[in-house]
Amino acid sequence: MSNFEFSFQNDHTYKHNTRQEMNIRAILPDIFYVGVNDREKHRFESLWPLPHGVSYNSYIVRSHKTALIDSVEVRESLTLFSHLDEVLGGTEIDYLVVNHMEPDHSGSIPLLAAKYPEMKIVGNKQTVAMIGGFYGITDQERFVTVCDGDKLDLGEITLRFLMTPMVHWPETMMTFAEERRILFTGDAFGTFGALNGGIIDFETDTALYLEEAYRYYSNIVGKYGKFVQRTIEKTAPLAPEFICPTHGPIWHESIAEISAIYDRLSRYHSEPGTTIVYGSMYGNTEAMAEAIAMALAARGEKRIRIHNAGKDSLSHIISDAFRYDGLIVGAPTYSMTLFPPVDTFMKAMQTRETQNKVLGLFSSFTWASAAGKALEGYAEAMGLQVAAKTEMKQGINNEIRADIEKFADSFMSELHKSRYARLR
Repeated sequence: MSNFEFSFQNDHTYKHNTRQEMNIRAILPDIFYVGVNDREKHRFESLWPLPHGVSYNSYIVRSHKTALIDSVEVRESLTLFSHLDEVLGGTEIDYLVVNHMEPDHSGSIPLLAAKYPEMKIVGNKQTVAMIGGFYGITDQERFVTVCDGDKLDLGEITLRFLMTPMVHWPETMMTFAEERRILFTGDAFGTFGALNGGIIDFETDTALYLEEAYRYYSNIVGKYGKFVQRTIEKTAPLAPEFICPTHGPIWHESIAEISAIYDRLSRYHSEPGTTIVYGSMYGNTEAMAEAIAMALAARGEKRIRIHNAGKDSLSHIISDAFRYDGLIVGAPTYSMTLFPPVDTFMKAMQTRETQNKVLGLFSSFTWASAAGKALEGYAEAMGLQVAAKTEMKQGINNEIRADIEKFADSFMSELHKSRYARLR
């Protein structure tokens, strides 16, 4: 959103020349969705592509007092204000609860603070410090600082705060509306994808969002599995009837499905399947990748995903590599180093502390070998055993094809052992 005029009047109304989505939905009679869709942003965090857009979710909880749960990216502030005016009818917001300080959710805080000068900002100690650092709001009279288990009485609804650090920033927390059994989870249980009319899962086709949950988790949260596990253990006894994240649909009928995805990925437990990631300058390493895929298919591996690291989105490559239990990576030597797009991918997997993969490696060179050793170095750094490896000098031939058959035998043998062990 750009080129808008904005001014507050004494009655806190505003003037603007932007769109008003009216993405408003009553979840329950006293709890409303007031979030916004962003179908213009190309990349989330300036990294991850958004072919289906993204939503920034905010919620109103109304009782004797009113709380706004999380805000939106600053460029979407005016649409949020339209929604707030529609729901509140000119009444004030008493509290802004900040579950997560990432700017796509906190960017509107200064404007909200100006629009509602009596509004208290609720967050933990780290939240308050970050608001001062990002937005220069340091007057302690504006804040209600909470700790794990603290409660805020709105009248007929009580908000309980749960600290969930490193899911996926250090200040992250969740808010539970006790009497309504609704859990506001920040980025946890979120997905990419703007909301297409329906807000709650039973109003929309969830297939898109459940699929995008894999990419969202692996791209954004993937490094912090042990913290996600702690959060799942902490929140499961609450048995929420609604899970309200800051991205994607509200979960009600599909709580079990989204919870299972987050639980499985945060334990680094993958689905059966093999992801092949390769780089190739002139097609020779690509020929190895194709031959490996055919050899795996001949041995019964049906779910195979192949990615050209030089062309495909890193976001989707990471998602498939995170999702499936088999991972095969290949690259040519490039100026006595690993081919750069594959190097970027391996660094991304190392950053995400990848575990529990059956790993295969293949490489090629023309006159001096380096890629294979570099790939093995990454495997060692991640603590992954190499189930199979092969290397090619120059072009593919019958000898290399025979090596690939042996490679496939070794890889599939270890993959079957791993899958059998998980079933026991």
